[in-house]
Amino acid sequence: MRKNDLFDLSGRVSLVTGGSSGLGRTFCEAMAEQGSHVAFSYNSNEQGARETEAMIKQHGVKALTVKADVSRPGEVKAMFLKLDQEFGKLDVLINNAGVDIRPTRIHEMSLDEWNRIIATNLTGMVMCLQEGIKIMLRQKKGSIINLTSAAGLVGSDPRLPPSPGYVTSKHGVVGLTKQAALQYVADGIRVNAIAPGSFPTRIGRNADIPEEKLGEIGSLLLSLTPMGRHGDPAELKGIAIYLASDASSFVTGTVSPVDGGFTCW
Repeated sequence: MRKNDLFDLSGRVSLVTGGSSGLGRTFCEAMAEQGSHVAFSYNSNEQGARETEAMIKQHGVKALTVKADVSRPGEVKAMFLKLDQEFGKLDVLINNAGVDIRPTRIHEMSLDEWNRIIATNLTGMVMCLQEGIKIMLRQKKGSIINLTSAAGLVGSDPRLPPSPGYVTSKHGVVGLTKQAALQYVADGIRVNAIAPGSFPTRIGRNADIPEEKLGEIGSLLLSLTPMGRHGDPAELKGIAIYLASDASSFVTGTVSPVDGGFTCW
């Protein structure tokens, strides 16, 4: 066995939700760099989707771009049907798509805002799991990686932007990951989660935060992160490749923080 064989994804098929920008694009690149064909979804960022697709193809693998809102059952089913028709299998599912709303306290948050976050971050992930697992069951093998957050492991400082709905949804992802890992371990399907901390692409993402406020939030995050810096998206590639590949063949039900020590406090 060569040194890098454990991490080789050549010939495999990966699907990344929310891959048109940010961390989603990073995960697409990580899979493509290791030889996996990559399908990814996007909701509204068409230009970003074109850029991600071009980047994937530069690595000599196939790319499949699907417009899909993961909060809509019909669009989720259509996405997985298209993937199945194109590739006939699914080896790696990275559930990355997520949203947040304006920072607010619980009593100030509208039910519509709550429902929007849960529909995408939690219910959307459940629907992607359902459809992805159906394909993986045919193979008796697969790796699923759910994106939670450092905010899904602890409460969020009230001065930081995550809304109550976001924090709750990300805690829910942790429970969903562990339950799915137990239910499908006998089917050869592994389910793990990554919990990113402070990454520039995530600060204020999808939240209605004035630009001038973002700098203040970034400084606060730095003060709360023991390493004293934000993460570089490329620093998530290693854990994603590890969990997607045979290097983690005895790993399931875990949550891996990549947060510069944020959750050590």
